[in-house]
Amino acid sequence: MTDTMLEIRHVSKHFGAIRALEDVSFSLGKGEIHALCGENGAGKSTLMNIIAGVLRPDQGEILLDGKPVSLSSPAAAKKLGIGLVHQEIALCPDITVAENMFMAATGGSKKLFMNYGALMRDAQTVMNRLAPVDVRQRVAELPISTQQLVEIAKALTLDCRVLIFDEPTAALTEAEAQILFGIIRDLKAQGISIIYISHRMAEIFSLCDRVTVFRDGRYVCTQEIAETSPDEVVRRMVGREIAQLYPAKLSEDDRTGETILSVRGLGDGERFAHVSFELEKGEILGIGGLIGSGRTEIAEGICGLRPVTVGEVVLAGKRQRIKRYSDAVEAGIVYLTEDRKGSGLFLDLSIAGNISALDLDRVTRLGLVDGEAEAAQAHEFARRLGIRMGGIDMPVSSLSGGNQQKVAISKQLAVEPRVIIMDEPTRGIDVGAKSEIHRLLRELATSGIGIIVISSELPELLGLCDRVLVVREGRLAGELSSEEMSEEAVMRLASGIGKDKRAQHAA
Repeated sequence: MTDTMLEIRHVSKHFGAIRALEDVSFSLGKGEIHALCGENGAGKSTLMNIIAGVLRPDQGEILLDGKPVSLSSPAAAKKLGIGLVHQEIALCPDITVAENMFMAATGGSKKLFMNYGALMRDAQTVMNRLAPVDVRQRVAELPISTQQLVEIAKALTLDCRVLIFDEPTAALTEAEAQILFGIIRDLKAQGISIIYISHRMAEIFSLCDRVTVFRDGRYVCTQEIAETSPDEVVRRMVGREIAQLYPAKLSEDDRTGETILSVRGLGDGERFAHVSFELEKGEILGIGGLIGSGRTEIAEGICGLRPVTVGEVVLAGKRQRIKRYSDAVEAGIVYLTEDRKGSGLFLDLSIAGNISALDLDRVTRLGLVDGEAEAAQAHEFARRLGIRMGGIDMPVSSLSGGNQQKVAISKQLAVEPRVIIMDEPTRGIDVGAKSEIHRLLRELATSGIGIIVISSELPELLGLCDRVLVVREGRLAGELSSEEMSEEAVMRLASGIGKDKRAQHAA
């Protein structure tokens, strides 16, 4: 790179006594894809919000194309050609995809009437670059993964010189991610500068030109991708060695042979049908498949979050009558949603209040919440799961993504479940926190809990799970043992190319 598009000089930002950024400098070349790495809480999002005009720095300066600029608001940043694709969905649910995509343009228009026909056509053209999503749909009708695609499409409608992607593939399948990478490379070829934030090292090393590492609100280093390695980046991110991202799997000698959960012929008459499988006590069972394949809907059907029309759920040999989620919790089956902030946690409630929320009876005395009992419960789970916090009375919103996820898991564990279903348990979480959660899941499995993990991240499915079921178009396309697992095997089943060996033998 011979020219610099964006330069950050000695920027600091504090929130009260908390130091988010301290004397940070950063530069982005013209037509460069520059990765920004760091654990949750390292300061990445704070810097991106400053660049996007959401936050004002306490000190320092920002130069765009060599000239000092004042990014006083998101509108001012967009006017200068800076766009941000948020990790957290920032869409209006009650209007259409097209209206969300062109909100900035329509909001700034001085025309008395809007040409909705042209709006829909333009939006559909942009959306089709990513996926065949009908832009006339209301955003509220879309699953989280499709909303993420809309968030990306919205940014593509802007005339940007700098485009920031914050964990853009967290909710995408491998196929969708590859389409996005092609678009990002096209943007680079057009001279657009890209800041790419991700915890996925494979993406960074296949896509980016340089990588900058932050730790604890400070700049650590910038390196050419060709001159470093994923292990080196991780070491600089966490300031320590991570011995193993995935713990040892269940060995044949350790298998109990005891079925804790049986799902038999389950269907909802709409999104999934004929779903049958068994989960062994102490096993981690993975569920893979493309976005929209029905993975989440199957989990919701098991837990009473989605009505089923046929089939049965058997827990420890006893058929369950699960009509609503409270029935599942009472039976010992809990579900950790993929939408951690939307429906998994009460962000403004305290850490202690979140942990006790699923079963208040355990901390209630004479009809009132016993503060000491609730605090003791929270301290116990904070110790067990290693939740880093200021105190149990702090709101969950004050925690990093990894620690929020640990609180969400604690909330499920507080009811002493026999089966835990986790939907995207490490989405948007840094590599250090991922390693801790993977270790925790294996410890829970070893203690005798049956665990089901739904993940769009193939390395996680293959590295963590003892078996993997692959879902395609609402049906089980196949099962892979630990020895049979590979990214290719999962994708062949998910795309309909591969065939399940067990189905072939049965035929």
